[in-house]
Order: sequence, then structure tokens, then C-alpha cells
Amino acid sequence: MDPAEVEFLAENEMVTIIPNFNYSKIFFIVDEVGPFRAGMPLRVPIWLAINLKSRQKCRIIPPDWMDLEKLEELKEEEIRSDYFCKVPSEYYIVITQLLLNVADGDIPRSEALRTIIKDIWDKRQGEITDFRRHVHKVRPILPNALDFLHRMQSVRPMALSQYAHASSSITPRSGY
Repeated sequence: MDPAEVEFLAENEMVTIIPNFNYSKIFFIVDEVGPFRAGMPLRVPIWLAINLKSRQKCRIIPPDWMDLEKLEELKEEEIRSDYFCKVPSEYYIVITQLLLNVADGDIPRSEALRTIIKDIWDKRQGEITDFRRHVHKVRPILPNALDFLHRMQSVRPMALSQYAHASSSITPRSGY
């Protein structure tokens, strides 16, 4: 997927806003949003929250996962783990960028959030680079190893039948 497609998908995620106007429900092709009541929290798609915020019609409440302490824990878990950890949202980087670009003043400690999201991204990119480097080193020997395993599997039935035949033809000696 290209970045525009990822951003499009991320903009369909829901976020809470506090509108500063009153309006009835808005009906969309897929869903409906509202009614809008001044001062009352409401869940809307990010694209609508961005539009309303740019027209100074609402305040955006950051998602629960966009808490600095939770992201610090995620970062520490990423550092400790040999594997990728579960991220709070499939589009967490794009959502963070979208919301911080429009609602920087609504989100507390926004610069620290930018930094920690970038740290998590950099850690993951480093792991991917290390993995690619490891695969690149192993790739030349992989065909030979797989060929050897295939030959071993093809010889195994014959070896088992010979072993079974040899063990059935051995008779114990008596007289000792």
C-alpha cells in the first residue's frame, strides 16, 4: 500500500471530539454521526475531526493509547522483546501525525509524544533491517540445505524398510 492509502484507512478510525456547536445527525454512506451538542463528547471519524478542528468547530480528545506513560511502556517492551509487540492501533503512526498536525494544542506533551512514537518506529525499523541482513546472509546456503532435507526424506522410507527387514531376520542365539 502506498502512504496515501494508509492515510485514507487511518482517517476512518474513530476519535472523540468535543464540539462547540449544536447540529443534528449527519448521515454518511456507511454510517451516521451525531447529534452534535456543544460541550458533549462525541465519537467521529478522524477525517471529520480534522475538518471540524481546522474550522475551529471542536476540540479533539486524543485516543486512550496516545498516553505518554502507555507509549513509554510500549517502547520499553519493544526494547526488551526479541519480537514486535502489539501496537495500540494498526495506524498508530499515521494517526499520531494527523492529530498532532491539526490538534497540537489539544494534546498534552505533544512533542514528547512525537519523540516516543519516532523512537518506537526507529526500533522497529532497526529490527526489520537486522532481519533482512540475517536473511541475506542465510540465503546462499538455504537451497542446499533444503535440497539435503528433501533427499533425506526420500531416503527415509527405504532405510526404515531395510531396518525392519534386518531386525526381523535376526534370531537370538541360545546356549549361553
